Amino acid sequence: MAFLTHPPTIPSPSVQRTVSPEEWAVRVDLAAAYRLTALFGWDDLVFTHISARVPGTHHFLINPYGLMFEEITASSLVKIDVDGNKIEPSPYPVNPAGFTIHSAVHETRDDAGCVMHTHSINGMAVSAQADGLLPLTQSSLYVLASLGYHDYEGLAVNPDEKQRLVRDLGGKSVLMLRNHGLLTVGRTVADAFIAMYFAEVACMVQVRAQAGGVRLNHVPQPILDGIMAQTRITTMDTGMDRLVWPGLLRRLDRRMPGYAD
Repeated sequence: MAFLTHPPTIPSPSVQRTVSPEEWAVRVDLAAAYRLTALFGWDDLVFTHISARVPGTHHFLINPYGLMFEEITASSLVKIDVDGNKIEPSPYPVNPAGFTIHSAVHETRDDAGCVMHTHSINGMAVSAQADGLLPLTQSSLYVLASLGYHDYEGLAVNPDEKQRLVRDLGGKSVLMLRNHGLLTVGRTVADAFIAMYFAEVACMVQVRAQAGGVRLNHVPQPILDGIMAQTRITTMDTGMDRLVWPGLLRRLDRRMPGYAD
């Protein structure tokens, strides 16, 4: 297992010339997602994680445990297999809980190009509520259209939890880990990040609306049932990732460059 054995070191030499162009593109997007997570304030020191499948393989990339998210680069990402073994030499270890959660999804979901997990304040707050996410806003409807729940079992270091996590996720794109946080799955890094954005916004608004202390107005079920068809119209059938991700990368280039190193 590629777990913690010594403190990490920075910076990392570029690996661009030693990997395929397809892998490098995924590395750049994944490093960008880590930087954006820090920029949006969803990071939890070094204790959450995002992974991406290496195209054409069963290997995946994950964060070097011990680096802050704003320090992560495309070259510093660690490549491991589903058993947690490093595929290529790296001075960095991997978070054991991150390995458990992400390997469970990557092993069973062929469409899981990226898996994103956060401990955001708003996500954790709603995950602690018995009723979970409520249909209060347009943002919440995007999430509720494909949302599952997984009961808390402590720190995710028990391999036996993997089968229950996968069962609760099913084919959905968002999983609320009760008393823990949020998890999203996407075909691409952009897909998983945009899904997390809407999940985080929905949780933030719910917490603020509840703080008002008044009766809340729930969106009717028929509207929820039609939200994805309406979304395809508003995104011109191109997908939110294609509309939003290039702009997010431009924002990152202005505010936190260096992720593509």
